[in-house]
Amino acid sequence: MFITVTFGAGCQELVNPWCSLVTLTRHLKQRVQVPTDATIALLAKDGHLVNLSEGLEAQAPSLGCSLLQERGTYVLVQIIKGKDGAPAYYESLLDNLDEQHPELAEELRWLSGLPATSNGQRRRVGTRRGHREQDPPSRSRRAASLSSRT
Repeated sequence: MFITVTFGAGCQELVNPWCSLVTLTRHLKQRVQVPTDATIALLAKDGHLVNLSEGLEAQAPSLGCSLLQERGTYVLVQIIKGKDGAPAYYESLLDNLDEQHPELAEELRWLSGLPATSNGQRRRVGTRRGHREQDPPSRSRRAASLSSRT
């Protein structure tokens, strides 16, 4: 099982999450060079945020694979705790997230309690309340349906 983690100026890291969350978190922090006391999370392409520190607080050691989708692609995010009761702020560790994945940048703005930037409306992405976007039909089904039309 592997996942792809994106960060920096278009960097990608292929990571095996079949390890403890402590090991996974430590590796990602070292690779991206964030402070060891920083809180990090992974933002999936569907908008689902996986806070890695929550799994660290569990009684039994958790494996990264229990929280992450096999072959998923994630953007590394740093969670900056708010001061004096202010909400946490979510900062992408992938440069130019607005240009590369505007819907994910919008999701982070919403999670941070910031106003939306597009039309004043925010489009929710991802697997919220059991909703999951459907995958496009497979190539073989499309090819079969096209050949049946001739």
